[in-house]
Amino acid sequence: MHRHRPPASHLSKAAALLALLGASLAPLAAQAQDDETEDWTARFQTTYVRQHKPAMHAAYSGPNSLNAGNEYSYTGTLTAYLGLRPWQNGELYLNPEITQGVPFSGLNGTSAFTNGELTRTAGSSPKLYRQRLFLRQTWGLGGEQEDVAPDLNQMAGHVDRNRVVLTAGNFSSLDIFDRNSYAKDPRTQFMNAAFMAPLAYDYAADARGFGWGFALEWYQNDWVLRTGRMTGPKEPNMLPIDYQIGKHYGDQIELEHKHQLDDLPGKVSLLAWRNRANLASFQDAQAALTAAGQQTILDVRNGEKYKRGLGISIEQALGDDLGVFLRAMKADGKTETYAFTETDAAISTGVALKGARWSRPLDTLGLGYSRSMLSGERRSYLAAGGLSFFIGDGQLNYRPEQLLELYYSVNVAKSSFVTLDYQRMWNPAYNADRGPANFYGLRLHTEF
Repeated sequence: MHRHRPPASHLSKAAALLALLGASLAPLAAQAQDDETEDWTARFQTTYVRQHKPAMHAAYSGPNSLNAGNEYSYTGTLTAYLGLRPWQNGELYLNPEITQGVPFSGLNGTSAFTNGELTRTAGSSPKLYRQRLFLRQTWGLGGEQEDVAPDLNQMAGHVDRNRVVLTAGNFSSLDIFDRNSYAKDPRTQFMNAAFMAPLAYDYAADARGFGWGFALEWYQNDWVLRTGRMTGPKEPNMLPIDYQIGKHYGDQIELEHKHQLDDLPGKVSLLAWRNRANLASFQDAQAALTAAGQQTILDVRNGEKYKRGLGISIEQALGDDLGVFLRAMKADGKTETYAFTETDAAISTGVALKGARWSRPLDTLGLGYSRSMLSGERRSYLAAGGLSFFIGDGQLNYRPEQLLELYYSVNVAKSSFVTLDYQRMWNPAYNADRGPANFYGLRLHTEF
Protein backbone atom coordinates (compact mmCIF):
# COMPACT_ATOMS: atom_id res chain seq x y z
CA MET A 1 0.00 0.00 0.00
CA HIS A 2 1.13 3.53 -0.75
CA ARG A 3 2.17 6.10 1.84
CA HIS A 4 1.43 9.25 -0.14
CA ARG A 5 -1.53 11.40 -1.03
CA PRO A 6 -3.49 9.72 -3.84
CA PRO A 7 -3.47 11.56 -7.19
CA ALA A 8 -6.65 13.46 -7.97
CA SER A 9 -7.11 11.37 -11.13
CA HIS A 10 -7.48 8.22 -9.01
CA LEU A 11 -10.12 9.88 -6.88
CA SER A 12 -12.12 11.11 -9.87
CA LYS A 13 -11.95 7.73 -11.59
CA ALA A 14 -13.12 5.96 -8.42
CA ALA A 15 -15.99 8.39 -7.95
CA ALA A 16 -17.04 8.01 -11.59
CA LEU A 17 -16.94 4.21 -11.38
CA LEU A 18 -18.97 4.14 -8.18
CA ALA A 19 -21.53 6.55 -9.62
CA LEU A 20 -21.82 4.57 -12.88
CA LEU A 21 -22.31 1.25 -11.10
CA GLY A 22 -24.77 2.76 -8.68
CA ALA A 23 -26.84 4.20 -11.51
CA SER A 24 -26.86 0.93 -13.44
CA LEU A 25 -27.93 -1.10 -10.37
CA ALA A 26 -30.60 1.32 -9.15
CA PRO A 27 -33.36 -0.05 -11.41
CA LEU A 28 -32.80 -3.53 -10.00
CA ALA A 29 -32.99 -2.23 -6.46
CA ALA A 30 -36.25 -0.48 -7.25
CA GLN A 31 -37.77 -3.84 -8.17
CA ALA A 32 -37.04 -5.31 -4.71
CA GLN A 33 -40.25 -6.49 -3.11
CA ASP A 34 -41.99 -4.28 -0.59
CA ASP A 35 -44.45 -6.90 0.62
CA GLU A 36 -44.86 -8.12 4.18
CA THR A 37 -42.62 -11.10 3.39
CA GLU A 38 -39.84 -10.86 0.80
CA ASP A 39 -38.81 -13.85 -1.29
CA TRP A 40 -35.79 -12.08 -2.74
CA THR A 41 -33.90 -8.82 -2.27
CA ALA A 42 -31.45 -6.55 -4.09
CA ARG A 43 -30.08 -3.66 -2.05
CA PHE A 44 -26.93 -1.58 -2.42
CA GLN A 45 -24.67 0.77 -0.49
CA THR A 46 -21.85 3.09 -1.43
CA THR A 47 -19.50 4.86 1.00
CA TYR A 48 -16.64 7.30 0.45
CA VAL A 49 -14.39 8.39 3.32
CA ARG A 50 -11.69 11.05 3.10
CA GLN A 51 -9.36 11.76 6.05
CA HIS A 52 -6.53 14.23 6.67
CA LYS A 53 -3.78 14.03 9.29
CA PRO A 54 -1.71 17.20 9.85
CA ALA A 55 1.93 16.85 10.83
CA MET A 56 2.51 15.67 14.39
CA HIS A 57 5.35 15.58 16.92
CA ALA A 58 7.72 12.58 16.76
CA ALA A 59 10.94 12.34 18.78
CA TYR A 60 11.93 9.45 16.46
CA SER A 61 10.35 7.09 13.94
CA GLY A 62 10.81 3.45 13.03
CA PRO A 63 10.02 1.19 10.08
CA ASN A 64 6.39 0.66 11.15
CA SER A 65 5.64 4.11 12.54
CA LEU A 66 2.79 6.45 11.72
CA ASN A 67 4.25 9.06 9.35
CA ALA A 68 5.00 12.23 11.32
CA GLY A 69 4.28 14.45 8.29
CA ASN A 70 1.11 15.66 6.65
CA GLU A 71 -0.94 12.77 5.20
CA TYR A 72 -4.21 11.97 3.45
CA SER A 73 -6.20 8.74 3.36
CA TYR A 74 -9.36 7.67 1.56
CA THR A 75 -11.60 4.68 0.91
CA GLY A 76 -14.43 4.05 -1.53
CA THR A 77 -16.72 1.01 -1.45
CA LEU A 78 -19.75 -0.13 -3.44
CA THR A 79 -21.57 -3.26 -2.25
CA ALA A 80 -24.51 -5.28 -3.56
CA TYR A 81 -26.63 -7.26 -1.07
CA LEU A 82 -28.40 -9.94 -3.08
CA GLY A 83 -30.62 -12.56 -1.46
CA LEU A 84 -33.34 -15.12 -2.09
CA ARG A 85 -35.31 -17.76 -0.20
CA PRO A 86 -34.48 -21.14 -1.77
CA TRP A 87 -36.91 -22.92 0.59
CA GLN A 88 -39.03 -22.16 3.65
CA ASN A 89 -37.03 -20.46 6.44
CA GLY A 90 -33.88 -20.58 4.32
CA GLU A 91 -32.03 -17.49 3.05
CA LEU A 92 -29.09 -17.35 0.64
CA TYR A 93 -27.02 -14.16 0.30
CA LEU A 94 -24.26 -12.96 -2.03
CA ASN A 95 -22.33 -9.69 -1.56
CA PRO A 96 -20.01 -8.63 -4.39
CA GLU A 97 -18.07 -5.48 -3.50
CA ILE A 98 -15.81 -2.99 -5.29
CA THR A 99 -13.21 -1.31 -3.09
CA GLN A 100 -10.49 1.29 -3.50
CA GLY A 101 -8.40 3.12 -0.94
CA VAL A 102 -5.08 4.31 0.46
CA PRO A 103 -4.42 4.24 4.24
CA PHE A 104 -2.27 6.46 6.39
CA SER A 105 1.34 5.20 6.47
CA GLY A 106 0.54 1.89 4.77
CA LEU A 107 -1.83 1.09 7.68
CA ASN A 108 1.15 1.14 10.08
CA GLY A 109 1.73 3.05 13.27
CA THR A 110 -1.50 2.75 15.29
CA SER A 111 -3.49 0.18 17.18
CA ALA A 112 -6.83 1.81 16.33
CA PHE A 113 -7.33 2.11 12.56
CA THR A 114 -8.85 5.56 11.94
CA ASN A 115 -11.28 4.15 9.34
CA GLY A 116 -12.74 0.66 9.78
CA GLU A 117 -13.09 0.41 5.99
CA LEU A 118 -9.32 0.52 5.45
CA THR A 119 -8.70 -3.21 5.86
CA ARG A 120 -11.13 -3.94 2.99
CA THR A 121 -9.32 -1.76 0.45
CA ALA A 122 -6.33 -2.78 -1.60
CA GLY A 123 -4.76 0.20 -3.34
CA SER A 124 -5.56 3.11 -5.62
CA SER A 125 -7.21 1.01 -8.35
CA PRO A 126 -10.79 -0.32 -7.92
CA LYS A 127 -10.97 -4.06 -7.18
CA LEU A 128 -13.98 -6.39 -7.33
CA TYR A 129 -14.16 -9.30 -4.90
CA ARG A 130 -16.74 -11.57 -3.31
CA GLN A 131 -17.29 -10.27 0.20
CA ARG A 132 -19.89 -12.75 1.45
CA LEU A 133 -21.66 -15.90 0.25
CA PHE A 134 -23.65 -17.57 3.02
CA LEU A 135 -26.78 -19.50 3.91
CA ARG A 136 -29.00 -18.65 6.87
CA GLN A 137 -31.44 -21.30 8.09
CA THR A 138 -34.00 -20.66 10.85
CA TRP A 139 -35.91 -23.24 12.90
CA GLY A 140 -38.84 -21.89 14.92
CA LEU A 141 -39.25 -23.02 18.55
CA GLY A 142 -42.49 -21.21 19.36
CA GLY A 143 -43.26 -18.10 21.32
CA GLU A 144 -44.60 -14.86 19.91
CA GLN A 145 -43.93 -13.95 16.29
CA GLU A 146 -41.46 -11.12 15.67
CA ASP A 147 -41.38 -8.94 12.57
CA VAL A 148 -38.13 -8.86 10.60
CA ALA A 149 -37.58 -5.47 8.94
CA PRO A 150 -36.03 -5.33 5.46
CA ASP A 151 -32.36 -4.39 5.59
CA LEU A 152 -28.97 -5.19 4.07
CA ASN A 153 -28.63 -9.01 4.09
CA GLN A 154 -32.05 -9.27 5.71
CA MET A 155 -35.39 -9.96 4.02
CA ALA A 156 -38.66 -8.80 5.49
CA GLY A 157 -40.68 -11.53 7.15
CA HIS A 158 -41.61 -13.09 10.49
CA VAL A 159 -39.77 -15.40 12.90
CA ASP A 160 -40.56 -17.11 16.20
CA ARG A 161 -39.17 -15.26 19.17
CA ASN A 162 -37.70 -18.57 20.31
CA ARG A 163 -35.65 -20.04 17.48
CA VAL A 164 -32.37 -21.54 16.33
CA VAL A 165 -30.46 -19.88 13.49
CA LEU A 166 -27.56 -21.41 11.54
CA THR A 167 -25.31 -19.20 9.39
CA ALA A 168 -22.80 -21.07 7.20
CA GLY A 169 -20.48 -20.04 4.39
CA ASN A 170 -18.35 -16.97 3.71
CA PHE A 171 -19.05 -14.10 6.13
CA SER A 172 -17.51 -12.20 9.06
CA SER A 173 -17.56 -13.14 12.74
CA LEU A 174 -18.63 -9.54 13.39
CA ASP A 175 -21.85 -10.22 11.45
CA ILE A 176 -22.93 -12.54 14.27
CA PHE A 177 -20.90 -11.75 17.40
CA ASP A 178 -20.44 -8.54 19.41
CA ARG A 179 -23.51 -6.80 18.01
CA ASN A 180 -24.00 -3.24 19.21
CA SER A 181 -26.74 -0.74 18.42
CA TYR A 182 -24.59 2.38 18.75
CA ALA A 183 -21.06 1.40 17.72
CA LYS A 184 -20.66 -1.23 15.02
CA ASP A 185 -20.69 0.06 11.44
CA PRO A 186 -17.91 2.45 10.30
CA ARG A 187 -20.06 3.33 7.28
CA THR A 188 -22.86 4.88 9.35
CA GLN A 189 -21.67 5.26 12.97
CA PHE A 190 -18.21 5.84 14.50
CA MET A 191 -15.47 5.58 11.87
CA ASN A 192 -12.62 4.25 14.02
CA ALA A 193 -12.15 0.49 14.25
CA ALA A 194 -12.05 0.84 18.05
CA PHE A 195 -15.85 1.19 17.93
CA MET A 196 -16.41 -1.45 15.26
CA ALA A 197 -15.40 -4.21 17.72
CA PRO A 198 -13.15 -4.48 20.78
CA LEU A 199 -9.62 -3.97 19.45
CA ALA A 200 -8.44 -6.96 21.52
CA TYR A 201 -10.98 -9.23 19.75
CA ASP A 202 -8.50 -10.96 17.42
CA TYR A 203 -11.26 -12.75 15.49
CA ALA A 204 -10.20 -15.21 12.78
CA ALA A 205 -10.52 -13.71 9.29
CA ASP A 206 -8.61 -12.84 6.16
CA ALA A 207 -7.02 -9.39 5.77
CA ARG A 208 -10.38 -7.92 4.72
CA GLY A 209 -12.14 -9.28 7.81
CA PHE A 210 -14.01 -12.26 6.31
CA GLY A 211 -13.64 -16.04 6.34
CA TRP A 212 -15.46 -19.36 5.94
CA GLY A 213 -17.21 -21.17 8.73
CA PHE A 214 -20.44 -21.43 10.67
CA ALA A 215 -22.29 -19.84 13.59
CA LEU A 216 -25.22 -21.25 15.56
CA GLU A 217 -27.58 -18.98 17.54
CA TRP A 218 -30.21 -20.09 20.05
CA TYR A 219 -32.82 -17.45 20.96
CA GLN A 220 -34.87 -18.19 24.07
CA ASN A 221 -37.00 -15.35 25.46
CA ASP A 222 -34.54 -12.63 26.60
CA TRP A 223 -31.46 -14.83 26.17
CA VAL A 224 -29.27 -15.60 23.16
CA LEU A 225 -26.45 -18.15 23.06
CA ARG A 226 -24.08 -18.00 20.08
CA THR A 227 -21.18 -20.22 19.10
CA GLY A 228 -19.15 -20.65 15.92
CA ARG A 229 -15.91 -21.52 14.19
CA MET A 230 -14.21 -19.56 11.39
CA THR A 231 -11.19 -19.95 9.15
CA GLY A 232 -8.22 -17.64 9.52
CA PRO A 233 -5.42 -16.56 7.17
CA LYS A 234 -2.59 -18.85 6.05
CA GLU A 235 -0.21 -16.25 7.46
CA PRO A 236 -1.28 -13.79 10.16
CA ASN A 237 -2.84 -10.59 8.80
CA MET A 238 -2.62 -11.70 5.17
CA LEU A 239 -5.35 -12.28 2.57
CA PRO A 240 -5.09 -15.98 1.51
CA ILE A 241 -7.36 -18.15 3.65
CA ASP A 242 -6.27 -21.30 5.48
CA TYR A 243 -9.09 -23.78 4.77
CA GLN A 244 -7.79 -26.34 7.31
CA ILE A 245 -10.62 -25.41 9.67
CA GLY A 246 -10.04 -28.51 11.79
CA LYS A 247 -6.40 -27.51 12.38
CA HIS A 248 -6.27 -23.70 12.24
CA TYR A 249 -9.36 -21.78 13.29
CA GLY A 250 -11.04 -19.21 15.48
CA ASP A 251 -13.71 -20.35 17.95
CA GLN A 252 -16.08 -18.06 19.82
CA ILE A 253 -18.98 -18.36 22.22
CA GLU A 254 -21.22 -15.51 23.38
CA LEU A 255 -24.03 -15.27 25.92
CA GLU A 256 -26.37 -12.29 25.64
CA HIS A 257 -29.22 -11.11 27.86
CA LYS A 258 -31.69 -8.40 26.86
CA HIS A 259 -33.46 -6.32 29.51
CA GLN A 260 -35.68 -3.30 30.09
CA LEU A 261 -34.83 -0.41 32.43
CA ASP A 262 -37.82 1.91 32.84
CA ASP A 263 -39.21 0.41 29.61
CA LEU A 264 -35.99 1.30 27.75
CA PRO A 265 -34.10 -1.55 26.00
CA GLY A 266 -30.61 -2.66 26.88
CA LYS A 267 -28.44 -5.76 26.84
CA VAL A 268 -25.35 -7.32 28.36
CA SER A 269 -23.19 -9.93 26.65
CA LEU A 270 -20.10 -11.99 27.49
CA LEU A 271 -17.84 -13.14 24.65
CA ALA A 272 -15.00 -15.67 24.84
CA TRP A 273 -12.79 -16.68 21.91
CA ARG A 274 -9.85 -18.91 21.09
CA ASN A 275 -7.60 -19.09 18.02
CA ARG A 276 -5.32 -21.92 16.97
CA ALA A 277 -2.75 -21.04 14.31
CA ASN A 278 0.91 -20.91 13.39
CA LEU A 279 1.82 -17.87 15.47
CA ALA A 280 4.98 -16.36 16.90
CA SER A 281 5.26 -15.87 20.64
CA PHE A 282 6.74 -12.66 22.01
CA GLN A 283 9.01 -14.71 24.25
CA ASP A 284 10.61 -16.33 21.18
CA ALA A 285 10.73 -12.99 19.38
CA GLN A 286 12.48 -11.36 22.33
CA ALA A 287 15.09 -14.13 22.45
CA ALA A 288 15.75 -13.86 18.69
CA LEU A 289 16.03 -10.09 18.93
CA THR A 290 18.57 -10.34 21.74
CA ALA A 291 20.62 -12.87 19.79
CA ALA A 292 20.52 -11.32 16.31
CA GLY A 293 19.58 -7.65 16.64
CA GLN A 294 16.57 -5.95 15.09
CA GLN A 295 14.11 -8.27 13.35
CA THR A 296 10.42 -8.73 12.79
CA ILE A 297 8.18 -11.15 14.59
CA LEU A 298 7.60 -12.90 11.24
CA ASP A 299 10.99 -14.63 11.68
CA VAL A 300 9.91 -16.77 14.64
CA ARG A 301 6.65 -18.39 13.63
CA ASN A 302 7.52 -21.91 14.69
CA GLY A 303 4.36 -23.92 15.27
CA GLU A 304 0.73 -23.95 16.34
CA LYS A 305 -0.21 -21.92 19.38
CA TYR A 306 -3.44 -20.92 21.08
CA LYS A 307 -4.53 -17.35 21.65
CA ARG A 308 -7.49 -16.57 23.93
CA GLY A 309 -9.59 -13.63 25.02
CA LEU A 310 -12.63 -12.66 27.09
CA GLY A 311 -14.82 -9.57 26.91
CA ILE A 312 -18.02 -7.90 28.06
CA SER A 313 -20.35 -5.55 26.18
CA ILE A 314 -23.10 -3.36 27.63
CA GLU A 315 -25.53 -1.07 25.85
CA GLN A 316 -28.48 0.87 27.22
CA ALA A 317 -31.06 3.25 25.78
CA LEU A 318 -31.54 6.31 27.99
CA GLY A 319 -34.42 7.60 25.89
CA ASP A 320 -35.99 7.18 22.46
CA ASP A 321 -33.15 9.22 20.95
CA LEU A 322 -30.21 8.58 23.31
CA GLY A 323 -28.05 5.52 23.99
CA VAL A 324 -24.76 4.61 25.66
CA PHE A 325 -22.38 1.66 25.33
CA LEU A 326 -19.36 0.12 27.03
CA ARG A 327 -17.04 -2.62 25.80
CA ALA A 328 -14.04 -4.20 27.52
CA MET A 329 -11.89 -7.14 26.42
CA LYS A 330 -8.59 -8.75 27.39
CA ALA A 331 -6.48 -11.23 25.41
CA ASP A 332 -3.70 -13.36 26.86
CA GLY A 333 -1.07 -11.25 25.05
CA LYS A 334 1.47 -14.05 24.61
CA THR A 335 1.38 -14.32 20.81
CA GLU A 336 1.31 -11.99 17.83
CA THR A 337 -1.80 -10.56 16.20
CA TYR A 338 -3.66 -13.13 14.10
CA ALA A 339 -6.08 -11.04 12.06
CA PHE A 340 -7.15 -7.75 13.67
CA THR A 341 -5.15 -5.13 15.62
CA GLU A 342 -2.05 -4.81 17.79
CA THR A 343 -3.96 -4.80 21.08
CA ASP A 344 -3.98 -7.05 24.14
CA ALA A 345 -6.56 -5.21 26.26
CA ALA A 346 -9.10 -2.58 25.28
CA ILE A 347 -11.98 -0.58 26.67
CA SER A 348 -14.29 1.73 24.76
CA THR A 349 -17.34 3.73 25.71
CA GLY A 350 -19.53 6.35 24.15
CA VAL A 351 -22.89 7.97 23.56
CA ALA A 352 -25.07 8.44 20.48
CA LEU A 353 -27.80 11.08 20.30
CA LYS A 354 -30.38 11.33 17.53
CA GLY A 355 -31.31 14.81 16.30
CA ALA A 356 -35.02 14.74 17.21
CA ARG A 357 -34.41 17.44 19.85
CA TRP A 358 -33.43 19.92 17.13
CA SER A 359 -35.97 18.68 14.54
CA ARG A 360 -33.45 16.45 12.72
CA PRO A 361 -34.61 12.94 13.79
CA LEU A 362 -32.37 11.06 11.32
CA ASP A 363 -29.19 12.97 12.22
CA THR A 364 -26.81 11.45 14.80
CA LEU A 365 -24.26 13.05 17.12
CA GLY A 366 -21.73 10.58 18.55
CA LEU A 367 -18.91 10.89 21.08
CA GLY A 368 -16.65 7.94 21.93
CA TYR A 369 -13.49 7.17 23.92
CA SER A 370 -11.14 4.19 23.49
CA ARG A 371 -8.12 3.03 25.49
CA SER A 372 -5.84 0.24 24.21
CA MET A 373 -3.08 -1.55 26.13
CA LEU A 374 -0.30 -4.09 25.56
CA SER A 375 0.78 -7.18 27.46
CA GLY A 376 4.12 -7.14 29.22
CA GLU A 377 5.58 -9.57 26.67
CA ARG A 378 4.62 -7.48 23.64
CA ARG A 379 5.67 -4.26 25.34
CA SER A 380 9.13 -5.62 26.21
CA TYR A 381 9.69 -6.83 22.66
CA LEU A 382 8.77 -3.49 21.09
CA ALA A 383 10.80 -1.50 23.63
CA ALA A 384 13.87 -3.53 22.66
CA GLY A 385 13.46 -2.43 19.02
CA GLY A 386 11.42 -5.31 17.66
CA LEU A 387 8.91 -4.96 14.83
CA SER A 388 5.39 -6.33 14.91
CA PHE A 389 3.12 -6.49 11.86
CA PHE A 390 1.55 -3.01 12.13
CA ILE A 391 3.71 -1.22 14.71
CA GLY A 392 7.36 -0.74 15.63
CA ASP A 393 9.00 2.64 16.29
CA GLY A 394 12.45 1.19 16.99
CA GLN A 395 12.02 1.89 20.72
CA LEU A 396 9.11 2.48 23.06
CA ASN A 397 8.20 4.90 25.83
CA TYR A 398 5.08 2.94 26.73
CA ARG A 399 1.74 4.53 27.40
CA PRO A 400 -1.73 3.19 26.54
CA GLU A 401 -2.98 4.39 23.18
CA GLN A 402 -6.04 6.60 23.70
CA LEU A 403 -8.56 7.92 21.21
CA LEU A 404 -11.41 10.41 21.28
CA GLU A 405 -13.85 10.50 18.35
CA LEU A 406 -16.62 13.01 17.68
CA TYR A 407 -18.93 12.77 14.67
CA TYR A 408 -22.08 14.33 13.33
CA SER A 409 -24.06 12.50 10.64
CA VAL A 410 -26.42 14.67 8.59
CA ASN A 411 -29.34 13.09 6.71
CA VAL A 412 -29.42 14.83 3.31
CA ALA A 413 -31.93 12.53 1.55
CA LYS A 414 -34.04 9.46 2.34
CA SER A 415 -31.08 7.09 2.81
CA SER A 416 -28.12 9.39 2.17
CA PHE A 417 -25.87 10.88 4.84
CA VAL A 418 -22.90 13.24 5.07
CA THR A 419 -20.73 12.85 8.18
CA LEU A 420 -18.13 15.19 9.65
CA ASP A 421 -15.66 13.36 11.92
CA TYR A 422 -12.82 14.35 14.23
CA GLN A 423 -10.42 11.97 16.00
CA ARG A 424 -7.61 12.78 18.40
CA MET A 425 -5.14 10.03 19.25
CA TRP A 426 -2.69 10.13 22.13
CA ASN A 427 0.41 7.86 22.17
CA PRO A 428 -0.01 6.30 18.70
CA ALA A 429 1.35 2.74 18.74
CA TYR A 430 1.58 3.07 22.56
CA ASN A 431 4.48 5.51 22.37
CA ALA A 432 4.45 8.69 24.47
CA ASP A 433 7.39 10.02 22.42
CA ARG A 434 5.11 10.40 19.38
CA GLY A 435 1.91 12.37 18.84
CA PRO A 436 -0.72 13.33 19.66
CA ALA A 437 -2.20 12.95 16.17
CA ASN A 438 -5.33 14.62 14.82
CA PHE A 439 -7.54 13.19 12.06
CA TYR A 440 -10.25 15.11 10.22
CA GLY A 441 -12.75 13.08 8.21
CA LEU A 442 -15.60 13.45 5.72
CA ARG A 443 -17.91 10.52 4.89
CA LEU A 444 -20.53 10.19 2.15
CA HIS A 445 -22.90 7.24 2.47
CA THR A 446 -26.04 6.16 0.67
CA GLU A 447 -28.20 3.02 0.49
CA PHE A 448 -30.75 2.11 -2.17
